Amino acid sequence: MSDTPPESPADFDAMTRDIAEVPAVEVIVTVAVNLMSAAAVKLGLTEEGDKYKDLDEARKLITALAGLLDASTTEISSFHAAPLRDGLKSLQLAFREASLVADEPGQGPGEKYTGPIYG
Repeated sequence: MSDTPPESPADFDAMTRDIAEVPAVEVIVTVAVNLMSAAAVKLGLTEEGDKYKDLDEARKLITALAGLLDASTTEISSFHAAPLRDGLKSLQLAFREASLVADEPGQGPGEKYTGPIYG
């Protein structure tokens, strides 16, 4: 049995109010950064290296990131979008380098949103 008490309805109401105050741009950027971080782990780019490497999972995360950025580019400023696009491209190149079987140009993770990535 857990020592942690269940959240009360008041706690949920407070969380709802808190998220209501967060600008959409901040939510989008936070989700994008989380997808980038998870993809980096699945690509084996962390200190643990290959311990958590899973290219199938990385492909899914990179594709989700590319879709999010493609859909939100007009909604967030270039101030926010540019570094996210750079990070996405770096992950796509890292995936291409880590993959034993190279995807055809335009068939790599997220490339249906970004176009072919060459590196």
